[in-house]
Amino acid sequence: MTMHGVPELRQLTSPDEVTGDLRQGIVDCWGEVANAGGAVLATEFPPLPLSARDVAPVVDGLVRGLHPAHGRLLVATVGGTLAGWLILRREPHRLGAHCGTVSHVQTSPRHRGRGIGVALMHHVRDIARDEMGLERLSLSARGGVGLEDFYRKVGWVEVGRWPGALRIAPGDDRDSILMSLAL
Repeated sequence: MTMHGVPELRQLTSPDEVTGDLRQGIVDCWGEVANAGGAVLATEFPPLPLSARDVAPVVDGLVRGLHPAHGRLLVATVGGTLAGWLILRREPHRLGAHCGTVSHVQTSPRHRGRGIGVALMHHVRDIARDEMGLERLSLSARGGVGLEDFYRKVGWVEVGRWPGALRIAPGDDRDSILMSLAL
């Protein structure tokens, strides 16, 4: 039991741990985040606005990739409602197996500004280091929306950019900002 407004954090390490309700919560959260201008868009998505039908197959693919050794889903709930989530993956090649990638970091628009993202980012660091034995994490963030400031505040360092790598719309190219966190 958590106090009102304090996120409960948990990780899921296999597809069978993801209930139908949690799956639907992730689908709904991702649709809300994307349609509100959030930066997490999958290559499989059509142009905005997104529907649950657009998001569900991508979520199902992420869930199928869960495995204790190389893929984890971290979720934050408040009062039993999904407030945010992210994916942690170990690099698959043996030369990079000491590193992991964080992706799909999302906080429900209804829960923004309440420390959900910060809690998820601290939790993923601990899991990566203490449970998966990883030594470094990476992520990429869309430029132009201030995400790099958020990640810096939770300890990440910008290590590079792919200028204009993300075409949001004709005439709206953004940098892909590459971030790293030593564990």
